[in-house]
Amino acid sequence: MQAVILAGGFGTRLAPLTYTKAKPMLPLLNKPMISYLIEALPEGVEVIVAANYKNEQLQKYFNENGINAIIVKEPKPLGTGGAVKNVEKYINGTFLVLNSDIISSLNFRKFIQYHMKKKAFVTISLWPVKNVEEYGVVDLQKDGRIKKFVEKPPRHEAPSNLINAGAYCMELESLDYIKPNSFVSMEMEVFPKIIEDGKPFYGYTFDGYWIDVGRHSSYIEATKILLKNKNKKYVAGDSKIEGKVKESSIGDRCIIGKDSMIKSSIIYND
Repeated sequence: MQAVILAGGFGTRLAPLTYTKAKPMLPLLNKPMISYLIEALPEGVEVIVAANYKNEQLQKYFNENGINAIIVKEPKPLGTGGAVKNVEKYINGTFLVLNSDIISSLNFRKFIQYHMKKKAFVTISLWPVKNVEEYGVVDLQKDGRIKKFVEKPPRHEAPSNLINAGAYCMELESLDYIKPNSFVSMEMEVFPKIIEDGKPFYGYTFDGYWIDVGRHSSYIEATKILLKNKNKKYVAGDSKIEGKVKESSIGDRCIIGKDSMIKSSIIYND
């Protein structure tokens, strides 16, 4: 099985942090964001990274850490669907598609097992939200089959509070729905067409945590969630910590003086 990690975005909403780093390489607890996805994959899953902006940083990180991954550079921005179509030749069966800026507790092994049990054509991960009017939500049957997507409904009209959580398990034939060499949105174009054609399309909900690391506020929030999950107040690299540090990560070669207080912060190396 292959896992296609979508890592081609420019990360404009996280600027200026992304002026010098590819978004998937932004550190979370002193590890690149993309590493959390790779480490969570079941053993034996081949990693394919659909990359674009600053892709050489990803290649360098993989080489230095012995990560066996295929990096495919997009010739131009292709969208979530087009990026997957662009790596089609590396896919040979059921495969995963993962957004590199999603940090979650999704158990990929259980996710894949659910997909197989349902004999689904596509299965997407789902996460509950309170502010449904800001998202596209799903209308699904009791057995988990998705009937349709409803984009940003008023709260009283929403068929559910479940949103697309950015991880997909798909059959190889689903790639036939994506036009090659084109900008295609998996979520807005491909998925609705698959549902319209009556293919078995399911949603999988899970417990724990989920966050879209697309803004500065959610970047900080992801740090807090991961610290809480590890039952730690903070993490620090090779640094001198004399002051108080809470809900933060400190990189290497930093000095936190004894009268200092660092809270809800991410401090890079040096």
